[in-house]
Amino acid sequence: MDRYQTKAYAKINLGLDVVKRQPDGYHQVKMVMQNIGIHDELTFEKAEHTVTIFTDSEELPTDKNNLIYKAAIYMFDKYSVPSGLRVRLSKNIPIAAGLAGGSTDAAATMKGINILFGLGLSAERLMEEGAAIGADVPYCILGGTALAEGIGEKLTPLPPIPACHILIAKPDISVSTKYVYEHLNLQAVTRHPDINGMTAAIKAGQLDGITARMENVLETVTIPAYPVIADIKEQMFRLGAENSLMSGSGPTVFGIFRERAAAESAYRAMADSGLAKQVFLTTAV
Repeated sequence: MDRYQTKAYAKINLGLDVVKRQPDGYHQVKMVMQNIGIHDELTFEKAEHTVTIFTDSEELPTDKNNLIYKAAIYMFDKYSVPSGLRVRLSKNIPIAAGLAGGSTDAAATMKGINILFGLGLSAERLMEEGAAIGADVPYCILGGTALAEGIGEKLTPLPPIPACHILIAKPDISVSTKYVYEHLNLQAVTRHPDINGMTAAIKAGQLDGITARMENVLETVTIPAYPVIADIKEQMFRLGAENSLMSGSGPTVFGIFRERAAAESAYRAMADSGLAKQVFLTTAV
């Protein structure tokens, strides 16, 4: 095989708790991850001894600062692959948005190299390797609905959530994950998400039980710095969302809707509100 195409799906955090900060600066988390239908498209081709990235996004670097590049070089070095890679990326996932756009592209790259070069690595092995690239990469290799613990690398697959419609809104700002975690004061966090209750609700197929427990402790940092996130959440509620939450370190906000008609009406209203630069209506994957 000389060419391989795939889709790399975005994620949201249905619940995100930070348990503690480790001595090495990393944070232990407990969160529920969920793929959504927004996706990048990647094409991988064998090439001569280099990694070259072509993309339709002017915002993305195409050098060693791109996670696709880092993932490819890591795999080539680790498994002594005597070749190069040409990558074409069609970018649809908003950048620096809390949707794991870079991580999911890195995960797709590792899976693509595994297939393209016949490395024969299991999904479990790929997830272990993915942790060297980024905390969200192992989940992006697994996909679906999952409980993530540790620094995000300890994963427990969960059943799919009940059918629903997900409104995504990203304001015209970008948020640094590093900034958010550095400014998180865990001693000041008085309320933590009920992640155990959420996983039980997912296993029971109870959408109400899931939405009632949607919380993200990182909002304590990001919302004071970027109040527009709170404005979008309030707008989601006014438009009929079962609940609304910031994903990851932000600034993207999502809302859960039961009925498609209500979700479509909310999509149009959110797009017209001026609160968000990018608005999507999608479903869980």
